[in-house]
Amino acid sequence: MNSWKNIQLQDSASPIMEQLTFFHDHTLLILTIITILVGQLMINLLSNKMTNRLLLEGQSIEIIWTVLPALTLIFIAIPSLRLIYIMDEINSPSISIKSIGHQWYWSYEYSDFKNIEFDSYMVPVTEMKPFNFRLIDVDNRMIIPFKSQIRMLISSTDVIHSWTIPSLGVKMDATPGRLNQSSFLINRPGLFFGQCSEICGANHSFMPIVVESISPNHFIKWMINY
Repeated sequence: MNSWKNIQLQDSASPIMEQLTFFHDHTLLILTIITILVGQLMINLLSNKMTNRLLLEGQSIEIIWTVLPALTLIFIAIPSLRLIYIMDEINSPSISIKSIGHQWYWSYEYSDFKNIEFDSYMVPVTEMKPFNFRLIDVDNRMIIPFKSQIRMLISSTDVIHSWTIPSLGVKMDATPGRLNQSSFLINRPGLFFGQCSEICGANHSFMPIVVESISPNHFIKWMINY
């Protein structure tokens, strides 16, 4: 969960988010090196009073400033492409859950085991309990087992929404008439919060997402007792 003092990425709770964090740090390091190098060259250019009026061309320096940016882009592109393929690959999901966006709430369907369907509304401030989080808690949380491959099927009934949970590295548009899919695996039990990340109308800020990760045994009991 994000907080007022968190100025970095949220703590990862899935392998995908761990890889996204590594790629973020990798790219940020390269950008820092480029910024320092270009800044140093500009400072030297402005502070250096020496000129060479006979210098008309320099094949060596032109080759260097062409090859170096190409190598830099390769060092960024290869991890990025690898991560894209990892995120798109879905291998034998344990559970498939359908999430449908509405103005302005989410509904969930568990169709693998038995017909479990429920709506998930934000808990109003007037009905909050002491353990609720303001504006990001819901009345019915999406329950899933940890260390299980989850496939999310995401769609919408009215306008474009976006099902997003930052700590899981999941962000997928919910588009009317289209069924998008994404997959993730949660490493540990806990509560993971997200929100709709596509401006969808007046109450766009009031349709949060809460995923509760529990053990597989407790998940089976929850399914039986639902």
